[in-house]
Amino acid sequence: MDFEIIKQKIEEMKKKGDVDLSLDEDLSIAIMNLVSLEEHFFFTAEKTKKDDYFNLLREVREMRRELLGKMMTQNEGETWCISKHLLATSMRLMEVGTKLEGSGKREEAKRMFDLAYKSYAMFFGIRLKLVDISSIKKIDDSQLSKHDTKPKDGPWSFEDIVEKMVDCCDESDKNPKH
Repeated sequence: MDFEIIKQKIEEMKKKGDVDLSLDEDLSIAIMNLVSLEEHFFFTAEKTKKDDYFNLLREVREMRRELLGKMMTQNEGETWCISKHLLATSMRLMEVGTKLEGSGKREEAKRMFDLAYKSYAMFFGIRLKLVDISSIKKIDDSQLSKHDTKPKDGPWSFEDIVEKMVDCCDESDKNPKH
């Protein structure tokens, strides 16, 4: 997608106050944790053979569905599931990176963190409908599409989009929704 078009969309969203990106970031992290809880309740139910954990899994799943519904209000194709899996992937890669970091494997950890952030940024690209996901194919990490030859001089990457839009630490008067 062209830099100027994305920039214009971002500015329009900011002016209209269509979305509170700080709130969205917090909500997306909550959803990640709910997906993780679903997994843990499943494995605990299976390991302990206690069906009560499946009941808790169902309750947590309903919470996750409700909250994801607040973020993904209009879906096309499989964007609902794509979004859920991008968030789940991001959370798991962060956990893998943290474990690798703890065992002194810093380069591997950094790679996992980079992939986690890329997944997270892709979620926001889809969430904010800033990219045409129908054209996304397997691409090099430095590209937005296989046709990009100069991603920094040309179209923004998903990471660029998130970095430009989401700043949960900005508590200035310019951002009154905090």
